[in-house]
Amino acid sequence: MRHGKDTGGAGPRNDQSHGGDRVSWRPLLLLSLAQFMVILDATIVNVALPSIGRDLGFAGGDLQWVVSAYVLMTGGLLLLGGRLSDLLGRRRVFMTGLLIFTAASLASGLAPSAGALIASRAAQGLGAAMLSPSALAIITATYSGAQRTTALSTWGALGGAGAAAGMLFGGMLTSWLSWEWVFFVNVPTGIAVALLGPRLIARGRAAGGGLGELDLPGAVSLVSGLGLLVYALQGTGAHGWGSARTLGLLALSLAILGVFAAIERRARRPLLPAATWRIPALAPSAGLMLGATSILVGISFLNTLLLQSVLGASPLETGFAFLPGVLAIGLVAHLGPRLLVRFGSRAMLAAGFAVIAGAELLLRGASSDASYVTELLPGLLVLGVGIGVTFVSVSVTAMSSVSDASAGVASGLMTTAHELGAAFGVAIFSSIAIGAGTAGAAGFIGGYHDAMTAGAIIAAGLAVASAATIPALRPSSAAGVALH
Repeated sequence: MRHGKDTGGAGPRNDQSHGGDRVSWRPLLLLSLAQFMVILDATIVNVALPSIGRDLGFAGGDLQWVVSAYVLMTGGLLLLGGRLSDLLGRRRVFMTGLLIFTAASLASGLAPSAGALIASRAAQGLGAAMLSPSALAIITATYSGAQRTTALSTWGALGGAGAAAGMLFGGMLTSWLSWEWVFFVNVPTGIAVALLGPRLIARGRAAGGGLGELDLPGAVSLVSGLGLLVYALQGTGAHGWGSARTLGLLALSLAILGVFAAIERRARRPLLPAATWRIPALAPSAGLMLGATSILVGISFLNTLLLQSVLGASPLETGFAFLPGVLAIGLVAHLGPRLLVRFGSRAMLAAGFAVIAGAELLLRGASSDASYVTELLPGLLVLGVGIGVTFVSVSVTAMSSVSDASAGVASGLMTTAHELGAAFGVAIFSSIAIGAGTAGAAGFIGGYHDAMTAGAIIAAGLAVASAATIPALRPSSAAGVALH
């Protein structure tokens, strides 16, 4: 494949053509490692939150912002990051985001106070917002045909596996070392990717233009509106859905998001060009990605509370409890390209969400003295299968008709949906559980059951939406595209 050049010199040679010859998988593996680090960071702190709260003196209601500051900055600025990658060059923006993310990870582990940690987590989100869409755009431009199907399947599986594996790694690091290491672990990984990146990732063609081409008012209004929306949702458990506080915050957030929409219509270089919505299957795929991530992260959050607060599991035991689901996601990711070729994206997505709905109904049977093996493990395994099918299918479907010129903004939209899904999932599922339950273990279980029921209904609705909105895409043959 031949790549264009940014200003500043030629990149490393990529000696295969874009027209069907095999292209090295090393760039994919490197970019996937960076993306796994980003996705992992959305959930790896969950198991460590009680320790963080005790050491840094967090007020109970503020602790949630250790997670929310990260996912909101990531999700709210991903479209800006995608636009930056198109204007300034994908490798350049990827490397810049990687360095910001790595430095902010170090600062998070060294944070002396609650405010300092929240600020450094927001900086991590900024780095992730630059890194992630640039990496996906590089992958989309590098691979074609069956290789692109395999590459995007691998990328899609990272979303589910990274979110679930965060629980496992968070438990291990917190128990064996300390909570600081859930952040320090990113530092050697980030340094390694930074050293190898210039050698393995070719320079892409920049569209040209400077920072004046960026839609900064749109980015500010989007982050502000989404931040208020999540803040409103997170407070519904304590204040109720019909309270003046909740309704006022929801109205204000929707007004700010309306301002964002108006800015986009008038902006010379909008974050979301109108043509983006005309890319086949992209918009519905983004909606399905948001829904799937909301369910995964929301369920993981509630099951963490169930395991530690109700069943008395340690952080390490909690982490290992999620391992079977991670393995199930990995297995389905390996089979995903072949399944897509055989059954098509529409059937795969509808089936994936139906399986997720079944998993939530299985988890709904958990009691206040639940046996992990008989009451939780079956649901977590089935959930892993459903998430694996869904994430692989939606990633391939969304990017199947995206041109190289639109890869940055399209990938930014998809990753935005993933990160915002994480924020909405924790907010919505926890508000249902807290609002429905009363004090004590029995009260939590009642709210947990209501949240699982709501999640099953949502997943069933997404299965219907998949069948109604997603084209019956059948990627080119996946034969002979196994990673090596």
